[in-house]
Amino acid sequence: MPAPLSLPDLAVGARVEETFLVWEVEQRTQNDGSPFAIVTLANSTGRVKTAPFWSSDLHKVEGLEKGAVISVIGEVGTYRTDRQIRVQSLRPVPRELVDWARLLPSVGDVAPWWATVEKWRGDMAQGPWRRAVALFYDDPDFRGRYERCPASLGNHHAELGGLLKHTVEVGAIARAMVKVAGASPDLVLAGVLLHDIGKLEAYRWDGLFEMTEAGSLLGHVVLGALMLDRRLDEPEEPPVTEGERLLLQHLVLSHHGELEFGSPVRPMTLEAEILHHADQASAGTANVLTALKESANFGAGETVSKPIWSLDHRRVYRGPA
Repeated sequence: MPAPLSLPDLAVGARVEETFLVWEVEQRTQNDGSPFAIVTLANSTGRVKTAPFWSSDLHKVEGLEKGAVISVIGEVGTYRTDRQIRVQSLRPVPRELVDWARLLPSVGDVAPWWATVEKWRGDMAQGPWRRAVALFYDDPDFRGRYERCPASLGNHHAELGGLLKHTVEVGAIARAMVKVAGASPDLVLAGVLLHDIGKLEAYRWDGLFEMTEAGSLLGHVVLGALMLDRRLDEPEEPPVTEGERLLLQHLVLSHHGELEFGSPVRPMTLEAEILHHADQASAGTANVLTALKESANFGAGETVSKPIWSLDHRRVYRGPA
């Protein structure tokens, strides 16, 4: 099967015959009050907007909703400096025929990330932290979901497999910090591998990346702590003591660092502090990298971006380094 159409490499004037995910449908109004619509199309390589559907063409997108999958025929044009697709025809595609890996951003092959995780697990000493991690990572169903889950819905590592990639990045950073700080390497690694498990219940990724009801009501931090509690209660022989359970719960609950960022408590142990900063470093650098790659953040020929929402409205520079 040929690779998905590369949206960042679209050539003006090129003909497009492709299946897309409808990322957004914007209903707008002209100065004279007449309505028009613009649709954002997406596949695993990125996103592109359509040319406006003016009043005479609005019937083509009537009833079209975010998350739909459509087959599009059109031509690549431009508006100012942005490329857009002038849609000539579109039709819905049944969801059961959709290969989501072609439509959603993805890290690709997850085997290298799993190999790193398993090497780290193999280095753990026999004991409570290794047993707690095994309750999740020895479960094939958990692994299957974990390797598909995005790490966010539209922020850092928002791609299939993004959670696993983010986990390995956090682990690499945290393991380096452990050597400097003299923290418990196995407890930190347990925190790395467990801190975001709640995202499996907070997110949906069978189409658009979306929040579940549980994710909206509780958030992934609290959901992760609840998941941890349930798993630790399953074995007949407790895998950890009550004190060890508290340390693991604290790692999960404090990893966002501040109450306003979703952590019910701030880090109180050395291991929790390391996990928080490693998590933040992975997310922050990923956001900068994404901002640098996104051409829409820069004007024609400019090296300094417009303010970026995911970077707290900071700008990024992509000149020669």
